Amino acid sequence: MRASGVHARAWSPLPPTKALQAIWATGFVGAGLAIAALACANAHAQGTFALSSVDFRDGGQVAAPQVFNDNGCTGANRSPQLAWRNPPAGTRSYAVTVFDPDAPGRGWWHWAVANIPARVNTLAENASASGALTKLGALEARNDFGSTGYGGPCPPPGKPHRYIVTVYALGADKLALSAGGPAMAFDHEINGATLGSARITVMYGR
Repeated sequence: MRASGVHARAWSPLPPTKALQAIWATGFVGAGLAIAALACANAHAQGTFALSSVDFRDGGQVAAPQVFNDNGCTGANRSPQLAWRNPPAGTRSYAVTVFDPDAPGRGWWHWAVANIPARVNTLAENASASGALTKLGALEARNDFGSTGYGGPCPPPGKPHRYIVTVYALGADKLALSAGGPAMAFDHEINGATLGSARITVMYGR
């Protein structure tokens, strides 16, 4: 008996038509656009890391409560109220600095704070002198007046100076610093751990 003339063949899919290929391509592109739109929406919802203050307005003048109380200046030397929002992902602590880039030489450090816990998103006015930062476990540097903590604006008479107030989101819980260390050392360690920063700039002259 002879075998049948029908031979079994392994099944293989037919090559896709050009129309089908076009449909697939459109689907993949559409999926890609949807993913991109979702990412943009998430980023917009999260917002930008931002700093604000009841006492300082970006581009505004420093008022007497935050001005230094020595060297010919007669302010209250109270550190400003600060608040921040939308920190970058992975933030484990914060740091704050106040720097005058218009002072002669390398500029002037007025305040540097590190090891502010990640759960904190605001500092009350006078947090430096009141001991509030110490209670949080934060460390303050020695400012360029020679004292530990906040030292307000007090430029020489003449053209007003800028004071750059910056909050840094850090990728470390604690930096290897000591209270009362030089502000430049704080700045170096802060910059080495920074994930992002936000700032406002205020003015003061006399």
